Amino acid sequence: MYLKQQKALSDRLKAVLSDLYQIQLDAVVIEQPPEIAFGEFATPLAFELARKLRKAPKKIAEEIVAAIGAVPGFAGFEVAGAGYINARIERGAMAKDVAATGEVTLGQTGIHSLVEHTSINPNKAAHVGHLRNAILGDTFVRLLRAAGQKVDVQNYIDNTGVQVADIVVGLTQLEKLSLGEVEALMTRLAAEGTRIDYYCWDLYARVSQWYEADEAEKATRRKIRLDTLHLIEHGSNETAEIADRISTAVLRRHLETMLRLDIEYDLLPRESEILHLHFWDLAFEQLKQKGVLYFETEGKNKGCWVMRRPGVVIANVPAEETRSESPVRPAPDEDAKVIVRSNGTVTYVGKDIAYHLWKFGLLGRDFAYNRFFSYPDHECWISAETGEEEHPHFGGAQAIYNVIDSRQADPQANVIEALRGMGYTEQAARYTHFSYEMVALTPRCAMDLGYTVSEEDQARPYIEVSGRKGFGVKADDLIDKLIAATLAEVVERHPELGAAEQQQTAAAIAVGALRYFMLKYTRNTVIAFDFKDALSFEGETGPYLQYAVVRTRSIFRKAETTPAAALAALSGIDVTPYLAGDEDVSIWQVWLRAAKTSLLLEQCIATAEPAYLAKHAFQLAQEFSSFYKKNHILTEADPARKALLLATAAVAQRELIRALGWLGIDAPEVM
Repeated sequence: MYLKQQKALSDRLKAVLSDLYQIQLDAVVIEQPPEIAFGEFATPLAFELARKLRKAPKKIAEEIVAAIGAVPGFAGFEVAGAGYINARIERGAMAKDVAATGEVTLGQTGIHSLVEHTSINPNKAAHVGHLRNAILGDTFVRLLRAAGQKVDVQNYIDNTGVQVADIVVGLTQLEKLSLGEVEALMTRLAAEGTRIDYYCWDLYARVSQWYEADEAEKATRRKIRLDTLHLIEHGSNETAEIADRISTAVLRRHLETMLRLDIEYDLLPRESEILHLHFWDLAFEQLKQKGVLYFETEGKNKGCWVMRRPGVVIANVPAEETRSESPVRPAPDEDAKVIVRSNGTVTYVGKDIAYHLWKFGLLGRDFAYNRFFSYPDHECWISAETGEEEHPHFGGAQAIYNVIDSRQADPQANVIEALRGMGYTEQAARYTHFSYEMVALTPRCAMDLGYTVSEEDQARPYIEVSGRKGFGVKADDLIDKLIAATLAEVVERHPELGAAEQQQTAAAIAVGALRYFMLKYTRNTVIAFDFKDALSFEGETGPYLQYAVVRTRSIFRKAETTPAAALAALSGIDVTPYLAGDEDVSIWQVWLRAAKTSLLLEQCIATAEPAYLAKHAFQLAQEFSSFYKKNHILTEADPARKALLLATAAVAQRELIRALGWLGIDAPEVM
């Protein structure tokens, strides 16, 4: 609704500028005044036109306001300060419109987007840092779907990489196990109730230390690692079979962990199939044919296939093709990105280019597919070399979002540049690196987890997680600890609930706390996770938002009505007199905030920043709390005013539940 009013104002201002000054603008800047007393919208348009029109901004603003006339949904316009134009909404009419608004959508029906997130190496248990990736990606999927897009969710599995090789080295070299013995180990661990991803967590730390433990053996052990990696990449051998068994078992555990946070996937594309189905061969031919790659014959990259950089003249191109009047050949481009090394191996970027050509439907080859994991309402598929005949269609997306941490900015930029160089400019423009910073632990959190923290580290704002050192918090341990802390509070507050309901409520609060903590920070912010901060019922936390919804439910139970009935009742009441005075500001602020849901959905998608929605939900909860304290809803004597107050609680509940749902957070019945 707020978007509708904003567009109406923008369209009218454009028309006025065309009539008054014969000026055509594509867009008009519309802001929100710092205080509600100044109105709901403001524009600095007069300041922007002052130089062009050679008039004082205030004079221009006066001319524009005089020419605006009546605009549906607006009560009036005025000049403020040295030339701002403020606009006031017809509050009563807008409140009724907001009350009647059901589903929110941006109407992006037909757009097919692909979001890749989580993408944990299947070599050990997921940790707290992985949760930020998964929660960000899952939330963005929910936002795109709310906007009307068709979204495929992919979780890329690097099952042939060095991290998996390290686990295989640990099993074969440290534990001295064969394939049969590895399978027996997995059976025994399952019988004992020991999780394979937890076992690998400890093994990964041990093998990392083993590589460095003996200086005399370091080179030999590194050679074992490299040989193991090559065997896994090649496939069809016992080492590769061990890698497949372990990585598949760990992957299944990752999906179970993420399901606890209500995170689901559609497809698990694996590195092994990208290699064995020869995706790179097809991509390599395209890259060469379109001049994106060239073979370097000089300098440090001699013998490599490297990627041509825009505007850089290439040394090994014939002189007549350099378009240079100088007969002197330029030096090799030492900063060119190597895609194929001189020994013939393909870099990470090269394989990623091939994978993204498939994502956009530009490769000319597809995976085979098998069912892998069942959710309540759909199947998650996994890539294969041979698979089931009937399967969903994957790939061929119009827009791609890759949730990958900020350290991968350069490789991601190289893939985009390769697409652009191949002539796929539209696809390159629709490729978004959804980057984010790391998650660390506060010293207090590390000590809560049982780690010994030095005095020096205790003085730091955060301590970085390190999987190789075995320092960090496993995702499931974190979730368990949050639920346990919450359960104690729920049991104390609600002894009347059954044990199952207490557990369910505690899980909803714990997951809500975790998801909101990960989402309230902008993506370029390092997060220092802390149990006490995340679980607080006060301040900017998930439980605070959930409690606001619980409070609204209490209101309707006591009033013996429903939110739907309260919103419907508003249509027959003139509420304008109850929204006009200064004493009614707390009521109007709830309605105005509730009207902005579509705007926030649009902003979050345009900027790939879910934190804006988290802030919006928190501000709505704050404004509802202020409204609740200032207005005695159940004892209000004026029937019309009481109806408005109940509708205000209802619209706050509706929009909070909607926003929380997009954030992946449930609103429990009690807290």
